[in-house]
Amino acid sequence: MSAPAPTLSDAEIRELVLALLESPEEIAIVQAGHPVLRQQAKDFTGQLSDAELQAFLDLMRAVMHAAPGVGLAAPQLGIPLRIAVLEDQWPIPEEVAAERHREPLPYFAVVNPVYHGLGEELAPFYEGCLSVHGLQAVVARHQRVQLDWTSPEGETRSEEFSGWQARIVQHETDHLGGTLYVDKAVTRSLTFNPEYAEYWAAPGIDGARKGLGF
Repeated sequence: MSAPAPTLSDAEIRELVLALLESPEEIAIVQAGHPVLRQQAKDFTGQLSDAELQAFLDLMRAVMHAAPGVGLAAPQLGIPLRIAVLEDQWPIPEEVAAERHREPLPYFAVVNPVYHGLGEELAPFYEGCLSVHGLQAVVARHQRVQLDWTSPEGETRSEEFSGWQARIVQHETDHLGGTLYVDKAVTRSLTFNPEYAEYWAAPGIDGARKGLGF
């Protein structure tokens, strides 16, 4: 359950974005506990000019790459707008890719996205979040989803995603409604990254299920 939409005005949101764009310091990713991550972000309705929006998306992509991650939502930079960037080009072992149905996801940006699960199949795998640093947990996500969104250029888009791409879509869109992956996680699977790497970094989760008892 998310908190009400933020009370910031459109002008105040724009000022926050401009401050990020003008900051000479490294941009920090907001961590769990910050109220912006638990709010319903505002629809993007032109709070930024076309040039400002593109500059903000470029910044988001750069922060995502530096983290590194495969997606970043505007609230993760403290901006309560329904905007996110997604991209998964990281090389992974063939066995892992096959088990997790993980294929490269070319970069794209979404404005005001909404997803709908397709079918009944769920895929449980470990996932993490740049705003919940150092932890991972198993989340059962829709294996297939339909995503409806607006492009930064104002075009209406709709596309189906499956496998790991669908997981990224769901994770980032959830951020815009004030939901973190831990809200949907199997809490008994929760593990710190070093323990995950040592014990549970298999392509699937059968070993973790047995070892951690979930």
